[in-house]
Amino acid sequence: MKKKSFHFEDYTESKINEKNSSNNFIEISSSRVIFLSTIFLFLLFVCSIKVIYLSLSPKKEFNIKSSKVEFVKNRRDIVDRNGSVVATNVNLYDVGIRPQLLGDQEKKQLLIKLALLIPDLNLIKIKKKLKKNEFFWLGKRLTPQEKDEIWLIGNKSFEFQSKPSRIYPQSYLFSHILGQTDDTNNGISGIEKFLNTNLINKNKIETPINLTLDSNLQHLIRDELVKAQEDFYNIGSAAVLMNVKNGEILSLISLPDYDLNKRVSIQSEKYINKITLGVYELGSVFKTFTIAAALENELINPNTIFKNLEKTLNCGDYTISEHDKLPQNLSAEQILVRSSNIGAVRIAQKLGVEKYRSFLNSLDLLDTINFDLLEVGTPLNFNWGKCKLATTSYGHGITTTPLQIAKAYATLVNGGYEVTPTILANKLKNPKKRERVISKKTSNAINIMLRKVVSLNEGTANFANIEGYEVAGKTGTAVKYNSKNKLNTFVSIFPSSNPQYLLLVMLDEPKPAPNYVYKFPSSLKFPNGYNYKGENRNTSGWNTVVVAGKIIEKIGPILATKNLQASTNF
Repeated sequence: MKKKSFHFEDYTESKINEKNSSNNFIEISSSRVIFLSTIFLFLLFVCSIKVIYLSLSPKKEFNIKSSKVEFVKNRRDIVDRNGSVVATNVNLYDVGIRPQLLGDQEKKQLLIKLALLIPDLNLIKIKKKLKKNEFFWLGKRLTPQEKDEIWLIGNKSFEFQSKPSRIYPQSYLFSHILGQTDDTNNGISGIEKFLNTNLINKNKIETPINLTLDSNLQHLIRDELVKAQEDFYNIGSAAVLMNVKNGEILSLISLPDYDLNKRVSIQSEKYINKITLGVYELGSVFKTFTIAAALENELINPNTIFKNLEKTLNCGDYTISEHDKLPQNLSAEQILVRSSNIGAVRIAQKLGVEKYRSFLNSLDLLDTINFDLLEVGTPLNFNWGKCKLATTSYGHGITTTPLQIAKAYATLVNGGYEVTPTILANKLKNPKKRERVISKKTSNAINIMLRKVVSLNEGTANFANIEGYEVAGKTGTAVKYNSKNKLNTFVSIFPSSNPQYLLLVMLDEPKPAPNYVYKFPSSLKFPNGYNYKGENRNTSGWNTVVVAGKIIEKIGPILATKNLQASTNF
């Protein structure tokens, strides 16, 4: 067997050629070395001078351009009436991943590290995206701390993008008022959209937008609405607290609400602003307007007796009946106190369509209200007639928004002056001259009646008779269209002898609460009050009134209304 061997050739001809050109090559190489050395020495000299200069320079001048990075706000802050920030700007971070920069083993290691850092991360989804080898966003709107935690993983595939973003320190508390901004920081709902041009005004960027709302009151009222859901199993609720003198809104809540910082798309109708956008039949709260219209037109007085009130009335396809057994003869005042449907119809028939419609128009109940949000509802149009007059007299067959009800009641109880609801403090700096809509006489009469709805045993709102606050108000129970479920409302005013505030509470589809312990206030018959359990009714007097009473008890001390102008006349 022959062994393989390697043969090396001597390229003697190449060596000869190299020898002939060796002198020229040496000369060229020497020139290049000298040239490169000169450049190197020059750069070294420049760097040395720069280092010496920086070391001797004052600290304030060091790297001034790179260290002075100013965050330029592109939206104004929004603050509540006490100056607490409810919307502001910060630098947040989006973090993306470029999988094409990683090998298979590196991708596996990255998944392990991400799983340890973010336990809730959907690793299956991330793994699929890594396999596609296309850029994707791992997370958006990360805080500096969250960004740093990811950055410390030290993976070369991460890409961080900083951008000014809007945050809301109270998260859900003002969600239906503040609204949201999009990814370009432009307002898309709420105040953020309504005042978008004003909020990005560069000349006012350091001046916040001031709201009339109070974060403390907002929190207390929301807390009671949340508790109410545990007691009455309602699917939603809402409340508005307003100054009846000037229309400033101190609190406006609609539940369910949502965390503004999560920037989720809100599609479900249950998340609408029930106070400003929701359009509802609100039931017996309209009886107050019916009686006020008749008083204003001098067709009745509080003591006018309506005799032989029918148990039921038929009007076209409608059968009108009472919610409870009532006396056949009632005064106008008793019709309101005991919430008589038939009595309200009889009063409306005295008025007629034109006078009643004109009165409702004067209170802005039939058209779209002007307000500081774009999310505002429009009452549904309908054709007036004898039957429609009858049903609207007690709040059925007629729709409006809770905000419009609040505005109308404020006008009725404040001496008859029109108010314009607002959540913007600047509007109150230059108030318009007040316009009287109804007479002082009518206003006083309505206040006395509404107080008796709460204070008298036969009234429908006894649970709101909180000692020291002179609460007045009117209940409203409406059956939702094509449903047996109820929408219950209570409008309260306090103190009734000198009205300052209005609180409207609404519960959507509350259920009977037989296990709830109702605490009746003191009376002549029961000086210390008494507890009651086992009630199966779910009308307004058995839920919204209870909730309103608890709210007034909590916010009353903040508003300093206890025993204010207390009177023994009611």
